[in-house]
Amino acid sequence: MPDLPLTGGCNCGAVRYEIDAPLLGAAYCHCSRCQRRSGSAASCSALTAPGSFRLLSGEDALTRWDSGDGRDRAFCGTCGSAMFNQDGERIIVRMGSFDDDPGVRPQARIFTAYAAAWESIPDDGLPRFDEGLPGFREDAS
Repeated sequence: MPDLPLTGGCNCGAVRYEIDAPLLGAAYCHCSRCQRRSGSAASCSALTAPGSFRLLSGEDALTRWDSGDGRDRAFCGTCGSAMFNQDGERIIVRMGSFDDDPGVRPQARIFTAYAAAWESIPDDGLPRFDEGLPGFREDAS
C-alpha cells in the first residue's frame, strides 16, 4: 500500500494533482483512441475512487477534449502530457503521470479487438477483453 496522498503531474510541472484514497484498479487499453492519444500501442490508466482526485494546480494549463461521448480527456496545454479522463465523478488517471509507485498494477488488457497491427500484445498472463472491462470501462480513453 503506497503512502497517501498519491501525487502526480505533467511533464513541465504546470499541472499537479493528488489522490487521497487507494486506486480501484488499472488496465492497459488498446483502443484506437488511446493509440492516437498516446502515440503508442496502448495506454495504461488507473481508476480513482469517487471524490478522491483533487487538482492542486494547473487548471488554467489544462486543455480538455470531449470526443462526443461526454467524457473529457484532459491534457496539459503547455507540454501535451495526457493527464486524466473525466466522466462526471469518475476520473481515470494516466499511470505515467504519477510521481511514485501508485500501488496498483494493470489487471487486464482491454479493447484488444482494436490492438495495433504493428505491435503484438505481450503474453504477460493478464486477461484480455475484446471490448471494455465491466466496472473499469477504460473506454473512457
